[in-house]
Amino acid sequence: MTITERVDNITRLPEAYRLAAPPAPPSVKIELTARCDFQCFFCASHQKLRQKQDMEWDFYTRIVKEMREAGVEELGMFYLGESFLFVRLAEAIHYAKQEIGYPYVFLTTNGRMALPMKTKACMAAGLDSLKFSYNFAGPEQCKEVTGVDAFDQIVNNIREARRVRDEVEAETGHRCGIYASSIHYDGEQQEMMEEAVKLIEDSVDQHYWLPLYGQAGLTAGARGTTPVAGNVGRADAMREPLPCWSVFTEGHITYDGKLAACCFDHDGRFDMGDLNEMSFMEAWHSDRFQTLRAANLAKDVTGTACEQCIAYKDADPEEPRAVNLKPAEN
Repeated sequence: MTITERVDNITRLPEAYRLAAPPAPPSVKIELTARCDFQCFFCASHQKLRQKQDMEWDFYTRIVKEMREAGVEELGMFYLGESFLFVRLAEAIHYAKQEIGYPYVFLTTNGRMALPMKTKACMAAGLDSLKFSYNFAGPEQCKEVTGVDAFDQIVNNIREARRVRDEVEAETGHRCGIYASSIHYDGEQQEMMEEAVKLIEDSVDQHYWLPLYGQAGLTAGARGTTPVAGNVGRADAMREPLPCWSVFTEGHITYDGKLAACCFDHDGRFDMGDLNEMSFMEAWHSDRFQTLRAANLAKDVTGTACEQCIAYKDADPEEPRAVNLKPAEN
């Protein structure tokens, strides 16, 4: 199964999950660390709306085992932070894949710290998918967008990931998929992005485009851009913003053990339960979560945590201002 097929499976929101209390989600992302070495304008992480620390190991091992027993099949080793900053990343992957037996363990990275030795350790531990978020068209734009001069390092790390993947496969027989995604823009910026993708396309198994998200309204309008409504999946298979698939088919666990309902819970407003005090399924079926899902199913999220999302505000009839990064019209 390709990575885009997996993404589409999660965002499709099957009928069996269109319930206030659905089955255990097929996929969960877990925040090994909330820290990030980038300050991207399109991500609210740099706004520092909550504390940013690492997950405690004892909590990690407990909740990962508990979720697998509940029926979770896909485990994302990241959430809102950059997991290559987590010292025990390869060990965490080994635990989930080899000791607990998750069928599919995946990781998304900004690529700067994905050095060959670290990447190889993750792949050897059983990582099934490594995706690079590749969202700038060259060295100058990388520094402008992220605050870090890292473009050449990222391109080299992607190329090296292909090399070490082949080494691990030869040594162990295990093959980790290598992927990249990029934000889809209009006009000149898109043309520049397509040229940048050519630098790494031979090193990845698949590259795909994502729309510009508004991060639950927190980054809407940044640098004059206009995001798509809500989290609507990938650019070539976008879903309706309501009901939002994220609250039904994917769990999100913060470093401090909170179950979040949103892919972009940078400020804690989507906290559905404290997993330090209750089980995963208790939080997944909490009254707070069921109320939020019912509102999504009714397509009326007034008064809920989802209300502030750009998806549910009236669109500005004016065209976005001319800036370096203008999102594609949909």
